[in-house]
Amino acid sequence: MDIAKDARNSLFVDGKWLAPDGGDTVDVVNPATGETIAELGYGGAAEAVHAVDVAARAFRWWRRTTARERAVLLLQTASHLRERAGWIGRVLAMESGKRLAEAIAEVRFAAEYFRRFAEEIRRPHGVMMPGEATNKRHWTLAQPAGVALVLTPWNFPVSIQARKLAPALAAGCTVVARASQKAPLSVIELFRCLQAAGFPAGVVNLVQGPAAETTKAMMQQEGVRVVSFTGSTPVGQTLVGWSAGQLQRMALELGGNAPFIVFEDADIERAVEGAMVAKFRNNGQSCIAANRFYVHDAVYEQFVERFVARVSAMKLSDPVEDPDCDLGPVIDAEARARLKNLASDAIALGARRLVPERAVPASGYFLSPILLEDVTAETGFACEELFGPAAPIFRFREEEEVIACANSTDMGLAAYVYTESHARATRVTEALEYGIVALNHALPSVAFAPMGGWKRSGLGREGARVGLEEFQEIKYISAEI
Repeated sequence: MDIAKDARNSLFVDGKWLAPDGGDTVDVVNPATGETIAELGYGGAAEAVHAVDVAARAFRWWRRTTARERAVLLLQTASHLRERAGWIGRVLAMESGKRLAEAIAEVRFAAEYFRRFAEEIRRPHGVMMPGEATNKRHWTLAQPAGVALVLTPWNFPVSIQARKLAPALAAGCTVVARASQKAPLSVIELFRCLQAAGFPAGVVNLVQGPAAETTKAMMQQEGVRVVSFTGSTPVGQTLVGWSAGQLQRMALELGGNAPFIVFEDADIERAVEGAMVAKFRNNGQSCIAANRFYVHDAVYEQFVERFVARVSAMKLSDPVEDPDCDLGPVIDAEARARLKNLASDAIALGARRLVPERAVPASGYFLSPILLEDVTAETGFACEELFGPAAPIFRFREEEEVIACANSTDMGLAAYVYTESHARATRVTEALEYGIVALNHALPSVAFAPMGGWKRSGLGREGARVGLEEFQEIKYISAEI
């Protein structure tokens, strides 16, 4: 398949693949090589608003389809994703820099969301409530909210789209989606699967264009009733402001600053294995990635020695071409420079490298992994979401101390805890101010569980039954008989 040719027809509106009216394009770059792999058709506000109008018209009849009809289409989408996982995964790895095995696994995980919500929508919805008068009945209905605007980032472009699209479509909403220009090609492939599944024209729509311009224009449209966004906290705060005019429902998964806590009674081998996954999955570019390591003083040397050995042995190479690659590039030069600068500032204030800097591939945006100890708590390296193969490691001695440190942030998305004590596990997981807590493992994301954060890490939840409810309105009916 000629990716570059297909990417010019990047808009999917009213059941058709279209090129933007102005013929504008932006380059999609492979971060492992720095080479342009596609020229993406890049639209603007007018085309985005048109897509909303199309979705609003389709909503008038799509909302009346049966749960069974919608479930069949969702299951067909899941089937197409599984069948094409190898190809879509390769496209995803090329545009994002993630390891090929991870990229293929992401596509298969996306299929699970469509399967899951095909099942969920056929379960009972609404409640019959016991009344207080013999001549009255009271019940609720769950009905689709309207047009859903779906805005997704580049780091997990297929699975995050699926986590939003599947419940929106299951609920009976129509959708206008916008993908990040840094990784749009795999999302185009996802929409090809939706098209092949048989979704009617106008129900699912995809636009491309400048994020702020297109999003603000779409959010000003009366038909948009739900905005589902995954990305940074500052952008999420901006969207909340824009939503005021239409009082749109906001579902936001925002930034993270995940603590990774290792107690003295932890299984150290399991903790090190978890640290490798929690820190370096997707090259460290995950909202739930371990961002700060807290290790009990009694096992600090033991943990650090094994962790450093594992990190030092990682192979940095092209994640598409080398099946033995352990770590790929960060997404672009800006991300690499930011991490280098944060590390340099911390080192200037007394932090010490635990993993020596080493040579990396000359092409692309590779970064030698950065683990620092003795980091001053006020530095950016200690406080900010790093979003890459870098992390500080801190010592602690008391349970209350580490809980306070873990909670000393305005973020609250994910946290990791390693302990063999059931009592401690109960105390600590309940005390942590996070929406997701992984106990003795590092892969908490599943399609059947609610995903989302506390504090400035977001609003609402994705996945599970509550993920469906984000796209539904509840109607209460009181009847006299």
